[in-house]
Amino acid sequence: MKIGVMVDSLQLGVREGIRKARALGAEGIQLYAVQGPMAPENLNGPQRKDLLSFIRDEGMVVTAICGDPGGHGFADPTLNPARIERSKRIMELAVELGSSVVTTHIGVIPASPDHPRYGILQAACAELGQFGDSIGARFAIETGPETAPVLKRFIDSLSSGGVGVNLDPANFVMVTGQDPVEAVGILKPYIVHTHAKDGRMFRKTDPEIIYGFFADGGIEDLRMEDYFLETPLGEGQVDFPAYLGALRNIGFDGWLTIERETGKDPATDIGMAIRFLQAGLAALR
Repeated sequence: MKIGVMVDSLQLGVREGIRKARALGAEGIQLYAVQGPMAPENLNGPQRKDLLSFIRDEGMVVTAICGDPGGHGFADPTLNPARIERSKRIMELAVELGSSVVTTHIGVIPASPDHPRYGILQAACAELGQFGDSIGARFAIETGPETAPVLKRFIDSLSSGGVGVNLDPANFVMVTGQDPVEAVGILKPYIVHTHAKDGRMFRKTDPEIIYGFFADGGIEDLRMEDYFLETPLGEGQVDFPAYLGALRNIGFDGWLTIERETGKDPATDIGMAIRFLQAGLAALR
């Protein structure tokens, strides 16, 4: 397993963030490509080649591209044609930058396949998975709003091998209460990338409420800090020794990409996280 960093977590811009990630000891970087300088429409062919050359000159590789559309993901069929096409362009960008993985939240997958939203999400993910098959990319659904069995059944139902999982253990412990170690065993056929993140749940509630809060820009009288807290690695409820051991046991040799979405000093937290993961991986040997 290798250690990467989500460049946006460093809050330094793309190139300075890449340099900082290397200086902190990371081996790779994940880039956010939905808007801003990394959006597909803002990078022409020569610019993409120049960026890839810069990344390689820094001794880094791209672990994945984040293509999260925001809002309710792919739950609204009226928005999906444009969102699917944009996701395809992001997948093409990932391949050009030497990665085969695009990670995203797709919206809350209902537990019942009979729910109207289930078929809407199926159709969007099936199309993106088939496109991924055609260009050698994987559309990786990020864990969070549903348990591992629900997510596995959903991916099993698709007619494409181009859909995978970006496993975020903190999202499991903070929102659903799913044990990340158990989740690794359930989702093992599909795990193509992971986010190294930690957190604590204080109060369990319906994931629809939590993800609706983020999608709709806030809900009156709902305070996220009453429900969960993202923490530095090793300070939350993710049992990292057991989690890393579970990943090793299924033969996962991909990326542990550190994502730090809160905190006043992300660079310090990320540096500590790199050292924490290095020690955890060394203990597996």
